[in-house]
Amino acid sequence: MPVALACPIVLTAAERERLKKMAYGHKTQHRLRCRAQIVLHAARGRSNARIAHETGLHLDTVRAWRGRFAHGGLSALADRKRSGRPARFTPVQIAGTKALACQLPAETGVPLSRWSCPELAAELTSRGITDTISASTVRRWLREDVLKPWQYRSWIFITDPDFRPKAERVLDLYACTWEGEPLGANEYVISADEKTSIQARCRCHPTLAPGQARSMRVNHTYGRGGAVAYLAAYDVHRAQVFGRTEPTTGIDPFMALVTQVMNQEPYASAKRVFWTVDNGSSHRGQRAVDRLTAAFPNAVMVHTPVHASWLNQVEIFFSVVQRKVVTPNDFTDLSEVADRLRSFEDRYNATAQPFQWKFTTSDLDDLLARLDRHTADRHEESSVALAA
Repeated sequence: MPVALACPIVLTAAERERLKKMAYGHKTQHRLRCRAQIVLHAARGRSNARIAHETGLHLDTVRAWRGRFAHGGLSALADRKRSGRPARFTPVQIAGTKALACQLPAETGVPLSRWSCPELAAELTSRGITDTISASTVRRWLREDVLKPWQYRSWIFITDPDFRPKAERVLDLYACTWEGEPLGANEYVISADEKTSIQARCRCHPTLAPGQARSMRVNHTYGRGGAVAYLAAYDVHRAQVFGRTEPTTGIDPFMALVTQVMNQEPYASAKRVFWTVDNGSSHRGQRAVDRLTAAFPNAVMVHTPVHASWLNQVEIFFSVVQRKVVTPNDFTDLSEVADRLRSFEDRYNATAQPFQWKFTTSDLDDLLARLDRHTADRHEESSVALAA
Protein backbone atom coordinates (compact mmCIF):
# COMPACT_ATOMS: atom_id res chain seq x y z
CA MET A 1 0.00 0.00 0.00
CA PRO A 2 1.46 3.37 -0.97
CA VAL A 3 2.34 5.69 1.97
CA ALA A 4 0.39 8.97 2.10
CA LEU A 5 2.56 11.98 1.50
CA ALA A 6 2.92 14.51 4.28
CA CYS A 7 1.08 17.79 3.85
CA PRO A 8 3.39 20.36 2.24
CA ILE A 9 3.93 23.48 4.34
CA VAL A 10 4.70 26.87 2.81
CA LEU A 11 5.13 29.81 5.17
CA THR A 12 4.88 33.52 4.60
CA ALA A 13 7.49 35.79 6.16
CA ALA A 14 5.00 36.92 8.80
CA GLU A 15 4.02 33.35 9.67
CA ARG A 16 7.65 32.30 9.95
CA GLU A 17 8.46 35.19 12.28
CA ARG A 18 5.43 34.42 14.46
CA LEU A 19 6.28 30.72 14.65
CA LYS A 20 9.89 31.45 15.61
CA LYS A 21 8.71 33.59 18.52
CA MET A 22 6.40 30.79 19.62
CA ALA A 23 9.06 28.11 19.25
CA TYR A 24 11.86 29.92 21.09
CA GLY A 25 10.08 32.39 23.37
CA HIS A 26 10.82 32.02 27.08
CA LYS A 27 7.21 32.63 28.09
CA THR A 28 5.59 30.40 25.46
CA GLN A 29 3.60 27.47 26.81
CA HIS A 30 5.27 24.11 26.21
CA ARG A 31 2.52 22.69 24.06
CA LEU A 32 2.49 25.74 21.77
CA ARG A 33 6.27 25.62 21.51
CA CYS A 34 6.15 22.00 20.35
CA ARG A 35 3.49 22.75 17.75
CA ALA A 36 5.45 25.71 16.37
CA GLN A 37 8.60 23.57 16.11
CA ILE A 38 6.69 20.90 14.19
CA VAL A 39 5.50 23.45 11.62
CA LEU A 40 8.95 25.04 11.24
CA HIS A 41 10.53 21.63 10.62
CA ALA A 42 7.79 20.77 8.16
CA ALA A 43 8.36 24.02 6.28
CA ARG A 44 11.95 22.87 5.66
CA GLY A 45 10.56 19.85 3.81
CA ARG A 46 11.34 17.27 6.48
CA SER A 47 9.30 14.11 6.82
CA ASN A 48 7.03 13.42 9.75
CA ALA A 49 9.26 10.58 10.93
CA ARG A 50 12.34 12.81 10.99
CA ILE A 51 10.47 15.56 12.82
CA ALA A 52 9.24 13.04 15.40
CA HIS A 53 12.78 11.79 15.90
CA GLU A 54 14.30 15.30 16.29
CA THR A 55 11.61 16.68 18.58
CA GLY A 56 11.03 13.53 20.63
CA LEU A 57 7.28 13.62 19.88
CA HIS A 58 5.06 10.78 18.73
CA LEU A 59 4.65 10.36 14.99
CA ASP A 60 0.86 10.72 15.25
CA THR A 61 1.30 14.01 17.12
CA VAL A 62 3.56 15.38 14.38
CA ARG A 63 1.16 14.25 11.67
CA ALA A 64 -1.87 15.75 13.42
CA TRP A 65 -0.43 19.23 14.00
CA ARG A 66 1.17 19.38 10.59
CA GLY A 67 -2.21 18.66 9.04
CA ARG A 68 -4.00 21.11 11.32
CA PHE A 69 -1.67 23.93 10.24
CA ALA A 70 -1.89 22.99 6.57
CA HIS A 71 -5.67 23.32 6.63
CA GLY A 72 -6.18 26.10 9.18
CA GLY A 73 -3.00 28.17 9.46
CA LEU A 74 -1.73 29.73 12.69
CA SER A 75 -5.14 29.86 14.34
CA ALA A 76 -5.37 26.05 14.02
CA LEU A 77 -2.47 25.62 16.45
CA ALA A 78 -4.61 26.79 19.37
CA ASP A 79 -6.60 24.32 21.44
CA ARG A 80 -10.10 23.64 20.21
CA LYS A 81 -13.03 24.16 22.52
CA ARG A 82 -13.84 21.07 24.50
CA SER A 83 -17.18 20.11 25.90
CA GLY A 84 -15.68 18.94 29.18
CA ARG A 85 -17.50 17.41 32.09
CA PRO A 86 -21.03 18.71 32.68
CA ALA A 87 -21.17 21.47 35.29
CA ARG A 88 -21.92 20.12 38.73
CA PHE A 89 -23.07 23.43 40.22
CA THR A 90 -25.54 25.90 38.75
CA PRO A 91 -24.96 29.65 38.37
CA VAL A 92 -27.58 30.20 41.08
CA GLN A 93 -25.55 28.12 43.55
CA ILE A 94 -22.37 30.02 42.66
CA ALA A 95 -24.16 33.34 43.15
CA GLY A 96 -25.55 32.13 46.48
CA THR A 97 -22.05 31.25 47.62
CA LYS A 98 -20.73 34.70 46.77
CA ALA A 99 -23.72 36.36 48.42
CA LEU A 100 -23.09 34.42 51.64
CA ALA A 101 -19.39 35.36 51.54
CA CYS A 102 -20.38 39.03 51.36
CA GLN A 103 -22.29 38.82 54.64
CA LEU A 104 -20.85 38.94 58.13
CA PRO A 105 -21.14 35.46 59.70
CA ALA A 106 -22.79 36.90 62.82
CA GLU A 107 -25.54 38.41 60.66
CA THR A 108 -26.38 34.94 59.37
CA GLY A 109 -26.47 33.32 62.81
CA VAL A 110 -23.00 31.72 62.58
CA PRO A 111 -20.77 32.34 65.64
CA LEU A 112 -17.70 33.36 63.61
CA SER A 113 -15.96 36.70 63.15
CA ARG A 114 -15.13 36.08 59.48
CA TRP A 115 -15.49 33.40 56.85
CA SER A 116 -12.86 30.96 55.68
CA CYS A 117 -13.27 28.76 52.61
CA PRO A 118 -13.70 25.53 54.65
CA GLU A 119 -16.29 27.23 56.87
CA LEU A 120 -18.14 28.53 53.82
CA ALA A 121 -18.12 25.08 52.22
CA ALA A 122 -19.54 23.51 55.37
CA GLU A 123 -22.20 26.24 55.70
CA LEU A 124 -23.28 25.85 52.06
CA THR A 125 -23.82 22.14 52.62
CA SER A 126 -25.66 22.58 55.93
CA ARG A 127 -28.01 25.15 54.40
CA GLY A 128 -28.73 22.98 51.40
CA ILE A 129 -27.43 25.57 48.94
CA THR A 130 -25.12 22.95 47.44
CA ASP A 131 -24.30 19.30 47.87
CA THR A 132 -20.93 18.36 49.31
CA ILE A 133 -18.44 20.92 48.05
CA SER A 134 -14.71 21.35 48.58
CA ALA A 135 -13.03 24.44 50.01
CA SER A 136 -10.90 24.72 46.87
CA THR A 137 -14.02 25.04 44.71
CA VAL A 138 -15.34 27.81 46.96
CA ARG A 139 -11.96 29.53 46.81
CA ARG A 140 -11.97 29.36 42.99
CA TRP A 141 -15.45 30.93 42.83
CA LEU A 142 -14.49 33.74 45.19
CA ARG A 143 -11.31 34.40 43.25
CA GLU A 144 -13.38 35.24 40.17
CA ASP A 145 -14.69 38.38 41.90
CA VAL A 146 -11.61 38.95 44.10
CA LEU A 147 -13.60 38.18 47.25
CA LYS A 148 -11.51 37.58 50.37
CA PRO A 149 -13.87 37.42 53.35
CA TRP A 150 -11.10 36.08 55.60
CA GLN A 151 -9.25 39.42 55.35
CA TYR A 152 -10.16 42.65 57.10
CA ARG A 153 -8.94 46.22 57.46
CA SER A 154 -9.59 48.61 60.32
CA TRP A 155 -10.58 52.22 59.71
CA ILE A 156 -11.85 55.31 61.53
CA PHE A 157 -14.75 57.35 60.23
CA ILE A 158 -14.42 61.13 60.23
CA THR A 159 -15.95 62.66 63.38
CA ASP A 160 -14.34 66.10 63.35
CA PRO A 161 -16.96 68.60 62.06
CA ASP A 162 -14.13 70.91 60.93
CA PHE A 163 -12.18 68.17 59.20
CA ARG A 164 -11.88 69.86 55.82
CA PRO A 165 -10.74 73.35 56.92
CA LYS A 166 -8.23 71.86 59.37
CA ALA A 167 -6.87 69.42 56.80
CA GLU A 168 -6.78 72.13 54.14
CA ARG A 169 -4.60 74.35 56.34
CA VAL A 170 -2.07 71.56 56.80
CA LEU A 171 -2.03 70.65 53.09
CA ASP A 172 -1.62 74.31 52.15
CA LEU A 173 1.41 74.56 54.44
CA TYR A 174 2.95 71.57 52.71
CA ALA A 175 2.37 73.45 49.43
CA CYS A 176 4.08 76.56 50.91
CA THR A 177 0.84 78.50 51.30
CA TRP A 178 -0.90 80.04 54.32
CA GLU A 179 -4.32 81.67 54.16
CA GLY A 180 -4.04 82.05 50.40
CA GLU A 181 -0.61 83.72 50.49
CA PRO A 182 2.70 82.01 49.60
CA LEU A 183 5.16 81.50 52.43
CA GLY A 184 8.19 83.74 52.47
CA ALA A 185 11.82 82.63 52.44
CA ASN A 186 12.00 83.32 56.18
CA GLU A 187 9.01 81.12 57.10
CA TYR A 188 9.24 77.42 57.97
CA VAL A 189 6.95 74.45 58.50
CA ILE A 190 7.70 71.96 61.28
CA SER A 191 5.90 68.64 61.75
CA ALA A 192 6.21 67.34 65.31
CA ASP A 193 5.00 64.41 67.37
CA GLU A 194 6.05 61.75 69.89
CA LYS A 195 6.85 58.09 69.37
CA THR A 196 5.99 56.50 72.70
CA SER A 197 7.29 53.43 74.49
CA ILE A 198 10.42 52.46 72.58
CA GLN A 199 11.58 49.52 74.65
CA ALA A 200 15.10 48.35 75.35
CA ARG A 201 14.89 44.59 74.94
CA CYS A 202 18.10 42.83 75.84
CA ARG A 203 18.05 39.45 74.10
CA CYS A 204 19.01 36.46 76.22
CA HIS A 205 21.37 35.31 73.46
CA PRO A 206 23.36 37.56 71.09
CA THR A 207 21.81 38.41 67.73
CA LEU A 208 23.47 36.46 64.91
CA ALA A 209 24.51 38.34 61.79
CA PRO A 210 23.18 37.14 58.41
CA GLY A 211 25.22 34.71 56.37
CA GLN A 212 25.05 32.77 53.15
CA ALA A 213 21.49 31.47 52.67
CA ARG A 214 20.72 32.56 56.25
CA SER A 215 18.87 35.62 57.51
CA MET A 216 19.67 37.53 60.69
CA ARG A 217 18.61 35.57 63.76
CA VAL A 218 17.18 37.26 66.84
CA ASN A 219 16.49 35.33 70.01
CA HIS A 220 12.83 35.31 71.00
CA THR A 221 13.32 35.73 74.75
CA TYR A 222 14.58 38.98 76.21
CA GLY A 223 14.95 41.00 79.38
CA ARG A 224 13.15 44.32 79.69
CA GLY A 225 15.35 47.36 80.09
CA GLY A 226 12.61 49.97 80.33
CA ALA A 227 11.05 52.24 77.73
CA VAL A 228 11.72 55.72 76.43
CA ALA A 229 9.74 58.27 74.42
CA TYR A 230 11.23 59.74 71.25
CA LEU A 231 10.12 63.27 70.34
CA ALA A 232 10.94 64.57 66.88
CA ALA A 233 10.42 67.77 64.90
CA TYR A 234 10.72 67.45 61.13
CA ASP A 235 11.30 70.46 58.88
CA VAL A 236 8.97 69.64 56.00
CA HIS A 237 10.73 71.61 53.28
CA ARG A 238 14.36 71.35 54.46
CA ALA A 239 14.11 67.62 55.39
CA GLN A 240 15.92 68.08 58.70
CA VAL A 241 15.04 66.22 61.89
CA PHE A 242 15.52 67.44 65.46
CA GLY A 243 14.88 64.84 68.12
CA ARG A 244 15.28 64.08 71.78
CA THR A 245 14.48 61.22 74.12
CA GLU A 246 12.49 61.63 77.31
CA PRO A 247 11.36 59.22 80.05
CA THR A 248 7.74 59.96 79.12
CA THR A 249 5.59 62.26 77.02
CA GLY A 250 3.79 65.35 78.26
CA ILE A 251 3.64 69.11 78.06
CA ASP A 252 7.11 69.70 79.53
CA PRO A 253 8.93 67.22 77.23
CA PHE A 254 7.16 68.66 74.19
CA MET A 255 8.03 72.23 75.15
CA ALA A 256 11.62 71.11 75.65
CA LEU A 257 11.62 69.91 72.03
CA VAL A 258 10.14 73.23 70.89
CA THR A 259 12.80 75.14 72.83
CA GLN A 260 15.53 72.96 71.34
CA VAL A 261 14.39 73.85 67.82
CA MET A 262 13.36 77.47 68.27
CA ASN A 263 16.61 78.50 69.99
CA GLN A 264 18.68 77.68 66.91
CA GLU A 265 18.88 79.27 63.50
CA PRO A 266 17.17 79.77 61.15
CA TYR A 267 14.10 79.36 63.40
CA ALA A 268 15.14 81.78 66.15
CA SER A 269 15.13 84.75 63.76
CA ALA A 270 12.41 83.46 61.42
CA LYS A 271 9.34 85.55 60.68
CA ARG A 272 7.03 82.60 61.40
CA VAL A 273 7.53 78.93 62.22
CA PHE A 274 4.43 76.78 61.78
CA TRP A 275 4.25 73.76 64.09
CA THR A 276 1.95 71.05 62.70
CA VAL A 277 0.84 68.71 65.48
CA ASP A 278 -1.95 66.22 66.12
CA ASN A 279 -4.40 66.30 69.03
CA GLY A 280 -2.29 64.40 71.54
CA SER A 281 -2.48 65.40 75.19
CA SER A 282 0.93 67.13 75.04
CA HIS A 283 -0.27 69.77 72.58
CA ARG A 284 -4.06 69.66 72.51
CA GLY A 285 -6.46 72.56 72.19
CA GLN A 286 -6.23 76.32 72.50
CA ARG A 287 -4.16 76.17 75.68
CA ALA A 288 -1.34 74.52 73.75
CA VAL A 289 -1.59 77.23 71.08
CA ASP A 290 -1.41 79.99 73.70
CA ARG A 291 1.44 78.27 75.54
CA LEU A 292 3.51 78.02 72.36
CA THR A 293 2.84 81.62 71.33
CA ALA A 294 3.71 82.90 74.81
CA ALA A 295 7.04 81.10 74.77
CA PHE A 296 7.89 81.95 71.16
CA PRO A 297 5.87 84.75 69.52
CA ASN A 298 6.99 83.75 66.00
CA ALA A 299 5.68 80.18 66.44
CA VAL A 300 2.23 79.22 65.11
CA MET A 301 0.65 75.92 66.15
CA VAL A 302 -1.55 74.20 63.54
CA HIS A 303 -3.58 71.15 64.55
CA THR A 304 -4.49 68.30 62.24
CA PRO A 305 -8.13 67.12 62.36
CA VAL A 306 -9.07 64.61 65.05
CA HIS A 307 -7.97 61.06 64.14
CA ALA A 308 -5.93 62.34 61.19
CA SER A 309 -2.34 61.92 62.32
CA TRP A 310 -1.62 60.50 58.85
CA LEU A 311 -1.61 64.14 57.67
CA ASN A 312 1.44 64.79 59.87
CA GLN A 313 4.61 64.15 57.87
CA VAL A 314 6.69 63.31 60.93
CA GLU A 315 4.74 60.05 61.08
CA ILE A 316 6.53 59.02 57.86
CA PHE A 317 9.85 59.64 59.58
CA PHE A 318 8.71 57.58 62.56
CA SER A 319 7.91 54.69 60.22
CA VAL A 320 11.47 54.94 58.89
CA VAL A 321 12.79 54.85 62.46
CA GLN A 322 10.65 51.82 63.25
CA ARG A 323 11.95 49.87 60.25
CA LYS A 324 15.58 50.93 60.30
CA VAL A 325 16.39 51.52 63.98
CA VAL A 326 13.92 49.88 66.34
CA THR A 327 13.17 46.60 64.54
CA PRO A 328 14.52 44.12 65.51
CA ASN A 329 14.76 45.50 69.04
CA ASP A 330 18.01 44.39 70.69
CA PHE A 331 19.43 47.00 73.09
CA THR A 332 21.30 46.51 76.35
CA ASP A 333 19.76 49.56 78.05
CA LEU A 334 17.94 52.84 77.41
CA SER A 335 21.17 54.79 76.91
CA GLU A 336 21.95 52.59 73.91
CA VAL A 337 18.49 53.32 72.50
CA ALA A 338 19.07 57.07 72.85
CA ASP A 339 22.55 56.87 71.31
CA ARG A 340 21.26 54.86 68.36
CA LEU A 341 18.46 57.35 67.72
CA ARG A 342 20.81 60.33 67.85
CA SER A 343 23.28 58.64 65.52
CA PHE A 344 20.50 57.81 63.10
CA GLU A 345 19.34 61.44 63.10
CA ASP A 346 22.83 62.55 62.01
CA ARG A 347 22.96 59.88 59.32
CA TYR A 348 19.47 60.76 58.08
CA ASN A 349 20.03 64.52 58.00
CA ALA A 350 23.21 64.12 55.97
CA THR A 351 21.37 62.73 52.92
CA ALA A 352 17.65 63.35 53.50
CA GLN A 353 15.35 64.74 50.82
CA PRO A 354 11.85 66.14 51.45
CA PHE A 355 9.10 63.54 51.29
CA GLN A 356 7.23 63.48 47.98
CA TRP A 357 3.90 64.43 49.48
CA LYS A 358 1.23 63.92 46.81
CA PHE A 359 -2.02 64.25 48.76
CA THR A 360 -3.50 67.62 47.80
CA THR A 361 -6.70 69.51 48.55
CA SER A 362 -8.20 68.03 45.35
CA ASP A 363 -7.52 64.55 46.71
CA LEU A 364 -9.07 65.65 50.00
CA ASP A 365 -12.26 66.70 48.22
CA ASP A 366 -12.39 63.37 46.37
CA LEU A 367 -11.96 61.50 49.66
CA LEU A 368 -14.74 63.44 51.37
CA ALA A 369 -17.04 62.94 48.38
CA ARG A 370 -16.48 59.16 48.50
CA LEU A 371 -17.22 59.14 52.22
CA ASP A 372 -20.42 61.12 51.65
CA ARG A 373 -21.55 58.61 49.03
CA HIS A 374 -20.69 55.74 51.36
CA THR A 375 -22.69 57.33 54.19
CA ALA A 376 -25.67 57.95 51.92
CA ASP A 377 -25.61 54.34 50.70
CA ARG A 378 -25.46 53.01 54.25
CA HIS A 379 -28.38 55.20 55.32
CA GLU A 380 -30.39 53.99 52.33
CA GLU A 381 -29.64 50.34 53.16
CA SER A 382 -30.64 50.92 56.79
CA SER A 383 -33.92 52.55 55.71
CA VAL A 384 -34.74 49.63 53.42
CA ALA A 385 -33.96 47.15 56.19
CA LEU A 386 -36.19 48.99 58.67
CA ALA A 387 -39.02 49.21 56.13
CA ALA A 388 -38.79 45.47 55.51
